[in-house]
Amino acid sequence: MARILVINPNSSAVVTAAMDRALDPLRAADGPEIVCVTNRDGPAGIESQADADLAAVQTAAMVAAASAAGADAPDAADAYVIACFSDPGLAAAREATDKPVFGIAECGVLAALGHGAAVGVIAILSTSVARHWRYFRSLGLDRRIAGDRPIEMGVAALSDADGTCRRLIEVGTCLRDVDGAGALVLGCAGMAAYRGAVERAVGLPVIDPTQAAVAMAATSLRLRAAG
Repeated sequence: MARILVINPNSSAVVTAAMDRALDPLRAADGPEIVCVTNRDGPAGIESQADADLAAVQTAAMVAAASAAGADAPDAADAYVIACFSDPGLAAAREATDKPVFGIAECGVLAALGHGAAVGVIAILSTSVARHWRYFRSLGLDRRIAGDRPIEMGVAALSDADGTCRRLIEVGTCLRDVDGAGALVLGCAGMAAYRGAVERAVGLPVIDPTQAAVAMAATSLRLRAAG
């Protein structure tokens, strides 16, 4: 069975577990297998450019090691997903393997564009916003972004379910009413559990980027298998 390895570039096992649960709807008896792993040596949360730079080196090294270990290794994979909204190490990881590598920010925005509207991004912190815009510009997608607004909660604080959901709805509503967003992307892998509640409250399509990236990876593997 084909396998997708989903890498959490931060060291939070809580985030990895939440991500893993959010991917359950994409699991099927005939595969591909979806396996989530944690970068145990990474920053506790990727909340600054320095965090992203450190995680980039580590994440690319994880992909390179898994790719070099061979098909029977525990972390061997047919596709990789980098599950952080900064897509840290994405380009280097693609150089390190002949398997496809998907970044959740890139995939999340592309999935949102399928709704034919300007995209609003919900970030964790103000320090994340400039980093996101630099990345959107590098992808040539900045003109399709209606706005990028933070909830001002770090990765660790996302476990406060009531507070996180309330802020996500407040910021999502602002992106809709002030910035004109027609679809929203959750700008952190740790927000996955709140996707449905935000979508119902705000009335716009809400994309969990890890789900989007894994869905793209699975489609890629199925089409490859089909010849």
